[in-house]
Amino acid sequence: QLQLVESGGGLVQPGGSLRLACAAPGFTLDAYAIGWFRQAPGKEREDIACINNSDGSTYYTNFVEGRFTIGRDKVKNTEYLQMNNLKPEDTAVYYCAASPYGSVQGMCVMHSSWYDYWGQGTQVTVSS
Repeated sequence: QLQLVESGGGLVQPGGSLRLACAAPGFTLDAYAIGWFRQAPGKEREDIACINNSDGSTYYTNFVEGRFTIGRDKVKNTEYLQMNNLKPEDTAVYYCAASPYGSVQGMCVMHSSWYDYWGQGTQVTVSS
């Protein structure tokens, strides 16, 4: 059974950076699409970004484009979300998810229903 483990969350000041990692011990994610999502207290889950590892297609939601970068470290067999210029409103629990269904029309799918496997989440707090 594929299991995802996130790491890299923590407390950071506004304007700071964090790099979240998502690992799948014992599995390779070459053929999976990976999505990152977040949920703040009292709010609905938000889409952040996705990558289809098969063809490298990526997608970013508007509020993170230019600040966040999604990618894959093939050497470490982990997925990452590099987050720069963090803002207090980025405070949330961040989740990675994996989908075996690939992309649609050359684009990774940014919808939680596309993803079968979810990590436990990692807390990101942006505060001075």
